[in-house]
Amino acid sequence: MIKNSFLLSMLSVFIFFSCSAKKVTTVAASNNAIKNTINQVVDNWHKAAAEANYDAYFSLMTKDGVFIGTDATENWQNEAFKTFSKPYFDKGKAWSFTSFERNIYVSEDKNIVWFDELLDTQMKICRGSGILKKEDNEWKIAHYVLSIAIPNDQVKRVVALKRSNDSLLITKKSVKVIKKN
Repeated sequence: MIKNSFLLSMLSVFIFFSCSAKKVTTVAASNNAIKNTINQVVDNWHKAAAEANYDAYFSLMTKDGVFIGTDATENWQNEAFKTFSKPYFDKGKAWSFTSFERNIYVSEDKNIVWFDELLDTQMKICRGSGILKKEDNEWKIAHYVLSIAIPNDQVKRVVALKRSNDSLLITKKSVKVIKKN
C-alpha cells in the first residue's frame, strides 16, 4: 500500500512537471513565432519605404498609426503622414532604414508587441522604437518613433547647434499652452 502510494505520488509529480515544462516550451515557441512575424513585418515596412512602395508601406500601419520623426515638430498622425510622405514616394525615393539590431517584447495576451532597433540610415545610426498590435488578425505598426543616435561625448556640440531652434519652438509651444488654459 505504501509502495503504491509512493509510486502514485511520484507519477503525479512527474505529470505535473511534464505539463508545466510543456506549457513553458509552448509559450516560448509561441513568442518566438510572434517575434519572427514581427521581424518580417518591420523589415517589410522598411523595405517598402526604401523601394518607395507607398501602398505596401501604409498597409503595414494601423489606420490610427503615428510616426514620430527626428524633428521636434514631427508628430505625424496617419493621414497627415500619408500626405507628407506621398511626394517622396511618388518621386521613387522615400527613405532607407536597415535594422542591424532589434529587441522585441510580447505582451502576456500576445496582442501587443513593442520593439526597439538600431538602424543604418542616410542620417547614419538612428534608433527606432515602435508598437505593433493585431488588427483584423494581422500585425500592424501602431506607433513608431525615430531618433538620431548622438554619442554622449558629442551631446554638448549638438545642443549648441540646436539651441536657437529649440528655444523658438519651446516659446511657440508655451504660448499655445497658455492660450489653451
